[in-house]
Amino acid sequence: MKTRFCREEGEFVEKITKALVNENIDEFRQLFLKLHPYDRAKFYVEQSPEVRKRMYYYLSPGEMAEIFDHLDIEEDEYKTYLSEMDPSFIAQMLAQMYADNAVDVLNELDKKEAASYLTMMGDEAAKEIKDLLHYKEYTAGSIMTTEYIAIHANQTVRSAMQILKKEALHAETIYYIYVINEHKQLVGVLSLRELIVSDDDQMIHDIMNDQVVSVLVDEDQEDVARKMKDYDFLALPVVDAANHLLGIITVDDIVDVISEEASDDYSKLAGVADVDIQRSPLDAAKKRLPWLIILLFLGMVTANLISRFEETLQKIAILAVFIPLIAGMSGNTGTQSLAVAVRRIAMGDFSKESKWKMIVREALTGVIIGATCGSVIMVVVYIWKHELFLGLLVGVALFATLTVATVAGALIPLIMYRLRIDPAVASGPFITTINDIISILIYFGLATMFMNYLL
Repeated sequence: MKTRFCREEGEFVEKITKALVNENIDEFRQLFLKLHPYDRAKFYVEQSPEVRKRMYYYLSPGEMAEIFDHLDIEEDEYKTYLSEMDPSFIAQMLAQMYADNAVDVLNELDKKEAASYLTMMGDEAAKEIKDLLHYKEYTAGSIMTTEYIAIHANQTVRSAMQILKKEALHAETIYYIYVINEHKQLVGVLSLRELIVSDDDQMIHDIMNDQVVSVLVDEDQEDVARKMKDYDFLALPVVDAANHLLGIITVDDIVDVISEEASDDYSKLAGVADVDIQRSPLDAAKKRLPWLIILLFLGMVTANLISRFEETLQKIAILAVFIPLIAGMSGNTGTQSLAVAVRRIAMGDFSKESKWKMIVREALTGVIIGATCGSVIMVVVYIWKHELFLGLLVGVALFATLTVATVAGALIPLIMYRLRIDPAVASGPFITTINDIISILIYFGLATMFMNYLL
């Protein structure tokens, strides 16, 4: 997502642009490097390809690496920007980026292209990035960084401070210092504050916290985000099954995960694979059609049900007037209940007690909503058509359908979760169609049963 500079920054940005266009390298570098890295990244993406190509000559690979570490763009846009650069420049830039961010960029490229950049890098940087590339996507391993500070339990605060000063420049965060043993297993953690205020001759094992909260390398990124939120950490250590420290996940990566997961859940609730404004019409149609075809056939089931009550409709044609109202209201209440259930599951609140409480709560909510809406429509129909029994029929049908639809909206995501299917795929359109079928059965079932009172 691209954002514009505010007016207060306008004059400063104009000076930078003027220096860049006039090929005044010294002035451009002096002004540009005063900007916050995020603002440099904003400036970079707002330039034309011709202007950006000039920036590659004025900035070093390390300075471009800092820009790419802060880019806020669609994943498939990386290819566009990289195509403007010299391959050796790209390799040097990737080597100086934080390893987890470099991996994100390489994952968007062809395997051969990514391999060529790794070949041009130094051995140490290439190995670090290769190690991260092997982890499964959307897991803790895929979003962790290996730029962290680790010390040993059997050293003094003085020696730990020396390590901190030496490695701080290359670490992604220094607010937590992790303690490992001789086997590189995670045994403790301490904050920068605790290290600074401690006596120089104190031993690390005397001041560290040995109750370390960590995540496994194959843990889902959504669970990691939830744990980060629960504990209010700035970073979480990542370990393997043997508790070896492999890397850390920082809060900035978790913010990206939360945004990505929210976008993914929203797109599923809309019945599409993902939300991408850059997708071509043909690709977008290919992604959306599978769900729509399924919903089309479910819609045919609804149409078939209505046809089975053709005799009832012929005798009491007025019933057709209320079909959109009954079906529409059931779909709306079902979608509301669905949103509550999916949100509860996403928050990890899925104990047996919590599950039944939610179902009972939604059922009672459905009864209250159904009773209220049913009473209102009964009065409206009676005033409108002067038919007391017709109003009673529509009111009772609406009460029953809204109650059932609310419970169905809560139950379907729970069933999908139990079947290890992402509950977000129980999308609004899917719930709406299912509830259409339920509402038609209830409405026409009641009408057929009490048809003699309507004639």
